[in-house]
Order: sequence, then C-alpha cells, then structure tokens
Amino acid sequence: MKLVRTFALTFAELLVTNTPALARYLKSMSELKKLVKQLQQATTEDMVSILQLLKKDFKVNEAILRESKAGLAVGKLRTHQTKEVAELAKELVKQWKADVDAAKVATKPTVLPVDSTVRKQSIVSNGSETPNGRTMKTDGLRPPFTGDRTRDRCIELVYDALATDCGASSETLLAKSKAIEAAVFMDIGSVGNPYSTKMRSLFVNLKDKNNPSLRESVASGEITAEKFIKMSSQDMASDDRKKANEVIKKQNLHNALGAEEPEAETTAFQCSKCKQRRCRYRQAQTRSADEPMTTFVTCVNCNHRWKFS
Repeated sequence: MKLVRTFALTFAELLVTNTPALARYLKSMSELKKLVKQLQQATTEDMVSILQLLKKDFKVNEAILRESKAGLAVGKLRTHQTKEVAELAKELVKQWKADVDAAKVATKPTVLPVDSTVRKQSIVSNGSETPNGRTMKTDGLRPPFTGDRTRDRCIELVYDALATDCGASSETLLAKSKAIEAAVFMDIGSVGNPYSTKMRSLFVNLKDKNNPSLRESVASGEITAEKFIKMSSQDMASDDRKKANEVIKKQNLHNALGAEEPEAETTAFQCSKCKQRRCRYRQAQTRSADEPMTTFVTCVNCNHRWKFS
C-alpha cells in the first residue's frame, strides 16, 4: 500500500525529535512545493493529474499550507473554466480545511462558548460573520491597530472578509487588511462618509461567496492594496459574472440599436447555429453617416442572433 505523505508535525517539532523524521519532512515538503510550481504552469490535463495526486497522497496542516503556498495555488483553481479542474480543486480545499480544523481541535485548549446573543449583536448584525466561522476575533487578534476606532473597525471588516475561506496565516491577513485600509485612508484623507462608503464597498465585494478568486488574489499579493482600492465592482467581479454581464450587455445593445427598425422576414441569411434560412432582420445606423448600416438578424427557428455591417 502506498504510504500517505503526512505533515502532522511542524518543522520546529521535528527538529527536536529525530533525524529520520526530519529528513522525511523535508523531502515531502520539497515534493509538495515542486507540485505547486508545476500546477501553476500545467495544462488542463496535467492539472487534473496533479490535483488527484495532491488529494490522494498529501495530508497537510496550516503551517505546511502557509510555507508551500499550496492553499493559494489550489484555491484559485476553484473558478477554473474546466469543470473537472474546478470540482477537484473544491474537493481538495474542503479536504485540507478539514485536516487543518482537526489539527486545531486536537491542540486547542477547551474554552467556554461565546454567548450566542452577544456574538450575534457584535458580528452577525454587521455582516462580518464568515461561513467557516473564522474572524479576527476567533483568530485571537484585537485592536488597537491605528489608534482610531473607525479605522480599526474597518481593518477588522476587511480581515473578516478575507478570512471567509482563506487558509493564509492570521499575520498575513492582518498585514493585507492594514495595507488596504491605509491605502483608502491615504487616498481619501479622513474617516468621513467617502471613507466609510468605500470601505463598505470593498468589504461587500471581498466577502462575495461566489468570488473566492478575488480573496485569494488579494491575500496572496497578486492584487496589491493600491490596485485593489482603485478597482470598480466590475473589475472585482468573478470570471463567471463578467461573462454573464458581457452577454447581457450585448443583448441590450442588440435590442436598443435595432428597436426602432421594423423586422422583415427573409431567407437571404443562414443561421450559423442551426443552419436554417428562415430569419428576421432589421437595420440601424450605428456609426457615422458615411458608414454602412448595421444589420441585426434573428433566426426564427432557434432564436440565435447576430449582426454585421
């Protein structure tokens, strides 16, 4: 039976135990880092193979995910255009989260539960509660960070949004949250209404459960704080949302530009989708007067639409 490469101990723990265990740790870490690097440059077919290997042969903890950057690399693939890659990435992230949570439970001392009423008032009511329960408070971090209550609260909001499904360390998330808040404060210059409105907008976009790639990109530093605060909601949207918006935009343009022109039926055009020739068309002057008119065509058979000049 093939042995699973396990990272149950951290480097520091292995250092004080025995040399053979340390050697196995370093070898497995090297293999994991190598696979992560290959994953970032792999073809779709190779991605599937690497993800399957990671799922089958590697058991990780939080320290390993942080050191190897495997969590960030795999997390980004959850929105991959290939369904098999996306599904495998989601399964692997879920598996690794379970491993990390199990390790935390095994080492975490028993504490009294936080009163549910107080927790609801302090977190849920302002929208910063994360689906996996991870927040700045649960990570053991407390302000002050800047000395200003409003700014510290905004840092906490950004942190809670980033922590929604991120395996990055609390130190990394806090540094990113501080950088984002500082960039907004420097840009606006005060904590008045423009500042609070901007911070709330960034928080809402960051915590969108359908856009994990944005959180991963910000947490990993792929998107810098300075760039992030200048992005519009459209820029922050997930790839699926951008594609859907583009379809809606094209449909609205098609409807608007040809809305005033009567439709006529003809067999002069052939639908590229169903190959039928029964179509309706209308024309509109969409450019300057010396340019040809734009023809909008709709297939009567399958309702496929296209245009040409």
